[in-house]
Order: sequence, then C-alpha cells, then structure tokens
Amino acid sequence: MADQSNSTELLGSTAQSQPRRFPAKGEPLIHQINWVGLKTLYMKEVRRFFKVQTQTIWAPAITTLLFLVIFTLALGRGGKEVLGVNFATFVAPGLIVMGMMQNAFANASFSFLSGKIQGTIIDFLMPPLSEGELMLAMVAAAVTRAVLVGLVLSGAMLLWPSVDLSVAHPWAIVWFGLMGAIFLALLGFLSSIWAEKFDHNAAITNFVIAPLSLLSGTFYVIDNLAPGFQAISRVNPFFYVISGFRFGFLGASDIGDTNMAVLHSALGIGLLNVVLALIVYFVLRSGWKLKG
Repeated sequence: MADQSNSTELLGSTAQSQPRRFPAKGEPLIHQINWVGLKTLYMKEVRRFFKVQTQTIWAPAITTLLFLVIFTLALGRGGKEVLGVNFATFVAPGLIVMGMMQNAFANASFSFLSGKIQGTIIDFLMPPLSEGELMLAMVAAAVTRAVLVGLVLSGAMLLWPSVDLSVAHPWAIVWFGLMGAIFLALLGFLSSIWAEKFDHNAAITNFVIAPLSLLSGTFYVIDNLAPGFQAISRVNPFFYVISGFRFGFLGASDIGDTNMAVLHSALGIGLLNVVLALIVYFVLRSGWKLKG
C-alpha cells in the first residue's frame, strides 16, 4: 500500500510539473489575429463567386465592353480626341475601373444580405472572428473579384483596334484601382447590413451607384460641363477614382493641371476609405440589424 501511495504521489507531481497542454476554461485560444479563420472566410467567398464565374466575371466584362463599342461608335467618329488621345483610348480606362467598382459592390453586398434573408447569417457571426477580421475577409474577396474583372476587361480592350493601353504611371493604376474597389466593397458591405431584402440593395445600386458611376467623367471631361455641374462632379468620389485611374494610362486627367493634384486626390480617396472602414467596423460591432 505504501508503494502504491508513493507511486500515486510521483504521478501527481509529474503531472503538475508538465506544462498544461490545453488552456483553462474560459481562457481564449486566439490571442491576436485569427489568420486561419480569416483565410477560410476569404477562400469561401472567392470560391462562391468563382463557381459562377460566367455570371460574376465574364458577363460584367462583356457588358462593359458593349459600353465601349456603343460610345465609341456614337461619339468617337471623325477622329475625335480627348486629352490628346482618340476617344476609345480615353474612355477605356474609365470603363475598366467602373466595372471593377461595380462588381466589388455587388460581391460585398450579396453574401451578407443573402445570409440575413435565408437565416444563415449565423454562419458569419458565430465563428471566432472579430468584426475587423470579418470585414477584412469580405472586402478582400470583393476586391479579388474586382481585380479579376479588371484584368479580363483590360485583356479584351487590348484587342480593340483603336484602344491603346500604354502605361504612363503604374502607381496610379494600382492605387486608384484598389482604392476604388475597396471603397465600393465597403459601401456594399454597409448596404448589406442595412438592407432587409434584395429590393433595398437593388435600390442602392440603381439610384446611387449607377448614377455616380455614369456621371463621374467616364465618357467626358468635366471641363465641358457648366460650372455648377463641375462643382457637383468634384464632390463625387467616383470622379477622382476614374480620373486618377485614367491618369495612370494617359499621363493626363481632368482632376487638375499638375501631377500634385492627382497625388492629393490619391491621398484623399485613401483617407475616405479609412473613415468609411471605421464606420463599417463600428456599425458591425454594434450588431445593428444583425442581432435581434
């Protein structure tokens, strides 16, 4: 019996001396960023839109190309030049980034809203992801779709005989392309939190996103507008994204007469995205329209 008691004490002391393999009850397992969960949600969203790529990537690209064909035939005849290039070359960059932004909005606004309507929103809210990680994964997936649409559009427009996509400032293409996609992805995510049915989301697309896109200087330079409409255009964030993206290809834009004006616009759209990201984060954290 003494030997058994001694062996029990020895096992007990050995167990106490070994480090605890699992944390105590209530102690968090994830102390910083949940990279595994973040990557999993991101891949889930990418695979979702990639499974229907005909609808999410190729169809928007073809629709945008139709804009190029129609407006080039209607307005680009007679050797018309804008900012020193033919009309097709002028309008192509704006159509590329417009397609990117619209698809970033569509991607970010769909999954969350469909989860709310179908009652599967718990699949987004229950996993061990913070509000910032959830927002980051959704926005990153939307930006991925936007970049893919932009690449497809660029490749197709290179085949258009009168389009020249020579690059003048690569940084502007990358910066304004990404900032525009992030801006619309954040707006789409915020819209999906607010909306209660697909009609609400469609209203934002038809009455906010589409008008701001088409009236942002995609097909014209704002110098041709009356002073009042020029002032309205200059408070439209889409104008700075499209003109800045076009500056990356043409080396000229209607933002201002100097490159410094474009740089200021780049910093402004970046700051706007930071503010919008904070708004989305705090709305998401509050549980508004998500937690009953």
